[in-house]
Amino acid sequence: MAKKIIATDEAPAAVGPYSQGVQVGKLIFTAGQGGLDPATGRLVEGGIEAQTRQTLNNLSSILQAAGSSLSQVVKTTVFLQNIADFQTMNRVYAEFFADHPPARSTVQVAALPLGALVEIEAVAIVEDG
Repeated sequence: MAKKIIATDEAPAAVGPYSQGVQVGKLIFTAGQGGLDPATGRLVEGGIEAQTRQTLNNLSSILQAAGSSLSQVVKTTVFLQNIADFQTMNRVYAEFFADHPPARSTVQVAALPLGALVEIEAVAIVEDG
């Protein structure tokens, strides 16, 4: 089974040697996304709430480029720089996954690239077309 690289200008460019997403069969695996504005390459201002919202918008853009959507996400992993931000992140996250939320793991990490407060990666399916 061949892999297909997913790339879009609607999400931040990779800051290292990795792809924004990779599709294998009907599954899409995204790279971890942070709260970077795709136009500037800088973290959005507004703390954990704004960064979580931008992170999920970035994930949505990658999934859309692959022919999928947030509604097709089956698993996410959330990395928080500070677990005390869990409630705020969770509130914003719930706006994006109101119906039938995916399975999820959330962990605190020592640091994230570029000083981000949150990073989220996802696994989704491609809708039959």
